[in-house]
Amino acid sequence: MSDPHAGGERLQKVLSRAGFGSRRVCDDLIAAGRVTVNGEVAVLGRRIDAERDEVAVDGVKGSVRPDLVHYLVNKPAGVVSTNSDPQGRPTVTDLVPSEPRVFSVGRLDLETEGLIVVTNDGDLAFRLTHPSHGVDKAYLVQVQGTPSPAAMRALREGVELDDGRTSPARASLTPPNLIRLVIHEGRNRQIRRMCEAIGHPVVRLARFRIGPVADATLAPGQWRHLLPAEVRALEEAAAGGHRR
Repeated sequence: MSDPHAGGERLQKVLSRAGFGSRRVCDDLIAAGRVTVNGEVAVLGRRIDAERDEVAVDGVKGSVRPDLVHYLVNKPAGVVSTNSDPQGRPTVTDLVPSEPRVFSVGRLDLETEGLIVVTNDGDLAFRLTHPSHGVDKAYLVQVQGTPSPAAMRALREGVELDDGRTSPARASLTPPNLIRLVIHEGRNRQIRRMCEAIGHPVVRLARFRIGPVADATLAPGQWRHLLPAEVRALEEAAAGGHRR
């Protein structure tokens, strides 16, 4: 742990850079006792080592290390979500800068399109993918045929799969065959298996939202840096602060 009176950056500067607001706003957060460093309530004038110290606001840990990068990628079909592929297929990390080394947060299967976070922030990645945190992910699903009200009800109430019953989902149908589906689990090929189980195999599948983060302007194959406020929103979502 760093000595609060030793060198380092001022805490409000680090917080501001991490997307918590202006330095004045961050001063107010500190003064209100809402910020902790290594588990201790911070005081105004505190200096920290952003590489080592653990900072939290309202109990939610923040990504404050200056070497962290967070990309939002719109993965096209035909691109794999792993860092390397023995078959030589393009990977999602091929779409972003090669340095620093990063990895995808969770996976979208080969033919699934849409948004995926790519980062070197292992702590946030763990919290976003761990089942206990239940971060919502929203998909558009084109299926074969027109699902009946009973089929849609099954999606909402839970579908029996070979690895157990799925949690209730939010599902709505735009006739004839476009389903908007929101789940918070991350089982392998879950949505495809759910739709097969109700008798309507997937034709096309795209994820358009991860927790509170969406971007309808990002074309397939494109990426951008997540805004500090978006990173913060994901951190809050992983801590249970957002559920939509």
